[in-house]
Amino acid sequence: MPAVNPEILIWARETAGLTQEEAVRKLNIRDTKKWTALDRLDGYESGAEDLSRPLLLRMSKQYRRPLLTFYLPKPPLKGDRGADFRTLAGDAQSPVGAANLDALLRDIKARQSMVRAVLEDEDEEGHLSFVGSRTIAEGQTVVLESLRAFLNVRLADYRAQKGADAAFNFMRARAEKEGIFVLLKGDLGSHHTAIELEVFRGFSIADKIAPFLVINDRDTRASWTFTLLHEMVHLILGQTGVSGQPADNEIERFCEDVAGEFLLPSPEASHIGLQNIPDLDDIAKRIGEYANGRNLSRTMVAYRAYRAGAIGHTQYRELSDRFREQWLQRRAAQRAQRQPEDGGPNYYVVRRHRLGEGLTSLVSRMMASGELSTSRAARILDVRPTQVQSILAISRPHELRL
Repeated sequence: MPAVNPEILIWARETAGLTQEEAVRKLNIRDTKKWTALDRLDGYESGAEDLSRPLLLRMSKQYRRPLLTFYLPKPPLKGDRGADFRTLAGDAQSPVGAANLDALLRDIKARQSMVRAVLEDEDEEGHLSFVGSRTIAEGQTVVLESLRAFLNVRLADYRAQKGADAAFNFMRARAEKEGIFVLLKGDLGSHHTAIELEVFRGFSIADKIAPFLVINDRDTRASWTFTLLHEMVHLILGQTGVSGQPADNEIERFCEDVAGEFLLPSPEASHIGLQNIPDLDDIAKRIGEYANGRNLSRTMVAYRAYRAGAIGHTQYRELSDRFREQWLQRRAAQRAQRQPEDGGPNYYVVRRHRLGEGLTSLVSRMMASGELSTSRAARILDVRPTQVQSILAISRPHELRL
């Protein structure tokens, strides 16, 4: 077996967010009579001991790196996330969260590149003039009008949808119809690798041929549409990058304000009826009633009220924290009440919903024409080759209620 540069082993472990102690457990390295497991790992990472092929394969899996990466002469440069629009603090900067985010973004960018290549090979690409068509200097009004014209959606029709899921599906369908691929993804395949919203809320790839938007599906259903619009503003501005929360910089505030103005125009935000309510509990109740009747997230309504001057910054932060905590408690309670025999939504229906009709329809069409193999389709869809046909066979996934 070719020699592996020990620096690669250290780099791969650290970028996976693992300490030596954690790596030993995940790699199943055991103590021997002569050496402890930590000593053995240290020996591999110092070059004093040679790696076995099985251990290297386990490292490839646990560190989430292709096997070929371990044969590079030196650690590669840090992967390009595009612009980082986030403002992080505290635990949001944890090594594990950063490592999981990097792994997710590598995966998304690889899949986007494959989709772009498919479109180019088939001469199907239509350069979207929408991507990169505006600048912040032109102002919120100009960008908002571009967004409205592109989606061609009436606010009344959005609000008339029966619930947050249907409202998101309605808006997502408009974006996908115009050539934007919209994915829902908040982990690396299991809840053990879930990426919290403070680390990642959305991601945009501002490509004129195959623009991608990724929404962290760990957020509330009512927030998905807002994130979709937020990331579409990044596309209009021609910005590839990752967004988190809260929005504490100029670019993110611009995107928040444009997306918020789309869903809740300023004249409405100023007249929600919060100014004369002194108690925060009553304010939260009023916001909840207002949001639920219009397929809006409570946090977004609170943000719009704050930007309109209806509530103060401290109140907005307290409300935002409260709504987030309530959502987490509801989610935990739902999981606790779920019985194993209850089953749940069909796996393939859920997967297709997460992938979106834009992506699944393209793969289905390309496979039917013989231009896309099952193995490449599986890579684009991020599933096993044996699962491709089952996912593509699902009909009308837009009716899914999760």
